[in-house]
This record gives sequence, C-alpha cells and structure tokens, in this order.
Amino acid sequence: MAGYDPEKDKVLKKWQNEETGLIVSINQYGEGEPKVQIGPRILKKKDGTDRAPAKAGRLSMEDLMWLYDIIDELKDELTEHVNPLD
Repeated sequence: MAGYDPEKDKVLKKWQNEETGLIVSINQYGEGEPKVQIGPRILKKKDGTDRAPAKAGRLSMEDLMWLYDIIDELKDELTEHVNPLD
C-alpha cells in the first residue's frame, strides 16, 4: 500500500475568519468522502503579513459565532460534494 500522496489531497472550499485567522475547509483525499476540517489558524504578524500556520487549538466565542454564521453555507457546500445515496 502506497503512502500519502499530496497530489490526491484536494481543498474543495475554504473559509477564513479574518479576525481570528481560523480556517474551515472541505477536503477530499483521492476518491474518498469529502470531510470538514477545522484549522489551521493563520495569524498575522505586526507588519500585516501571514505567520506560519498554527493548530486551531481551542475555539473562542468569536470563532464559535463565526462558525455558527457560516454553518448553513458549509453544510450546503458539503452536501453538493457528498453522494446522498451513500
């Protein structure tokens, strides 16, 4: 069995919270089932450029409220990529 192949790892849709840097995405590996990923978190340096990605860690109330705001769009987008007959 072959190992991980980055060519097969696809980001189908991505959202980023501009305030907290939290990223939520729909990802699919090869022909596998699309899944939601929470994280990483991209924080800003003082000069405004992006820092290296960090683990999402614990979610703040701001993160949670943002997730609540996008959850219907996230669900609809995931539904488009998942075969409902499975």
